[in-house]
Amino acid sequence: MFNPMFKILVVEDSPSQREMMVSLLENNHFQIATACNGLEAIAQVKLMQPDLVISDIVMPSMNGYDLCRQLKSNPQTKHIHVIICSTKSTVIDHHWGFKQGADAYINKPFTPKDLVNTVKELLKIEEDLVSPSARSY
Repeated sequence: MFNPMFKILVVEDSPSQREMMVSLLENNHFQIATACNGLEAIAQVKLMQPDLVISDIVMPSMNGYDLCRQLKSNPQTKHIHVIICSTKSTVIDHHWGFKQGADAYINKPFTPKDLVNTVKELLKIEEDLVSPSARSY
């Protein structure tokens, strides 16, 4: 069975969205930590040194754009992949996310396969990791 032990930090202020993403990613054999906003995320990054961060944009304390910019401008964290996952879905939202350093942008609502495949692509995982339960959407 695939067991890369890739570490992913999910940064999402909505408890239901956060739990759904955590469940999906854990079912696909990733080690997950969570944060409710950008400030908590910065602290978690220091503790766990994730391979990838999935972040919402609109959150209290520090938004996802600011989090992304901080991670990508710091030599110690610039290697961490960042996926922005948001309901903000205009061309300008996407442009601004990539301008802050995001590696990928996923619109909510998303399919489980879209999220897992984007994670796999950024982490350069070749195998099909999507669990059978995630395939039905």
